[in-house]
Amino acid sequence: MMGEVRVGVVRWRARKGISMSGTKRNRIRPGAEVQIVQKQHQRTGQLTRGIVQDVLTKSQTHPRGVKVRLESGEVGRVTEILSEE
Repeated sequence: MMGEVRVGVVRWRARKGISMSGTKRNRIRPGAEVQIVQKQHQRTGQLTRGIVQDVLTKSQTHPRGVKVRLESGEVGRVTEILSEE
């Protein structure tokens, strides 16, 4: 199931060692390109790609991913950091 793609939907799985995880706040800055999972898509695992506008999580780490707001206005938890600023 890991990495499986179905009609534009990527199954949300922990990918250790493959890419930068979104669990540490200091790795995520406004302008970074990330993939997030929105609250309503947690069951399906549908990911949304975008550019970070604001980092919403106040703590330094979060086990399910740091919460961010994308430039498009969508809010979700970072599953993967695609490129830094």
